[in-house]
Amino acid sequence: MFGMVRPCTHRLGERLTAQWMAHLCGLCLALRGQAGQFARVVTNYDGLVISVLTEAQAGAERAGRRRAGPCALRGMRRASVAEGDGARLAAAVSLILASAKTRDHVTDQDGLLAHRPVAAAARRIAGVWDKEGARAGAGVGFDTALLVGAVERQPEVEALAGPGTPLLAVTEPTETATAAAFAHTAHLAGIPGNAAPLAEAGRLFGRLAHLLDAVEDQEEDAASGAWNPLTATGTPRAEARRLAADALHGIRLALDEAEFTDGRLAHVLLVHELGRSVERAFGEERHRHGAEAHGPAPGNPYAPGAPPHPGGPGDLPPPPPPREPRGLIPGCLVFVGMACTCQMCCGTYEGPWSRRRRDGMCKSCGDCCECCSCCSDGCQCCECCGCCDC
Repeated sequence: MFGMVRPCTHRLGERLTAQWMAHLCGLCLALRGQAGQFARVVTNYDGLVISVLTEAQAGAERAGRRRAGPCALRGMRRASVAEGDGARLAAAVSLILASAKTRDHVTDQDGLLAHRPVAAAARRIAGVWDKEGARAGAGVGFDTALLVGAVERQPEVEALAGPGTPLLAVTEPTETATAAAFAHTAHLAGIPGNAAPLAEAGRLFGRLAHLLDAVEDQEEDAASGAWNPLTATGTPRAEARRLAADALHGIRLALDEAEFTDGRLAHVLLVHELGRSVERAFGEERHRHGAEAHGPAPGNPYAPGAPPHPGGPGDLPPPPPPREPRGLIPGCLVFVGMACTCQMCCGTYEGPWSRRRRDGMCKSCGDCCECCSCCSDGCQCCECCGCCDC
């Protein structure tokens, strides 16, 4: 759950961008208040969806807002930020998941974590995040043991998976964890009738997070020998695409069943932006298959299945080998530097931990910001979903 929902501020429009930033800053400050300054590095776009859902149900006034002081990431401007139970729940979930991710890196001895002193420091940090995440969850009535249990079951599920294992058996722990977090927002907002549909939306959100991560990492995992659910279960990408489409449809239906005071931002993030995430994950695959279907270009001497001879005329140099991922601590330092200089907003950038090329938030903006495709011709530029019922 680290970066699946990456909205472009040009598509959101001024009002929804202000709301989105209020939740992003609110999560960051809640993490600082709960676990100290260093915990702010686990601020993530997907975690703030929990804060968004709470406010969408309760309304901004009931959910809580406050005026925050100047911050370097906002150009030293003050801003209205989300606070209250929704932000604290989002912080609790983010801390527990970040702790699990850190422990995975330690177990895999990634980068500097192969050195005992660094690994020991990382384990201590993960322990603090576990403790503070549980305390934050208890403060809003949420039992983080549900998340911890799901995280602990995941390796067991993966160890039992093999060719023919249903892919959804592998995604189940993630689905269970996100369903519990989404459902609890209904209790925080005082609308218990929303718990069931939001649990369903959360379950499918977790499924998508697992699927898209598997799709995006499959080639890299194959090169490094890492475990990947698609490869391990023998699931074709076409089947993964079908499951992703079903999950998107199910999230939309679940949101339609829930009662919101103002659900526009939640709808944009969980319907439109998730849809774009699926397109990003599968778009390169579709493009490659399209090229293969048309066969080699005229004049191409290399038919499919007959690669050029090494050293022959016109040979291109082989692509450079993938770079080793950074460890936890160096990656965090790079992340802070990139965030402070806005490198992750536009263009492309190197992921602070994975070192893979990523598109910035505004990279995919098109003319008139490509507002909702389901709106009428009267849709105003960059006021996504403001003019339609979708």
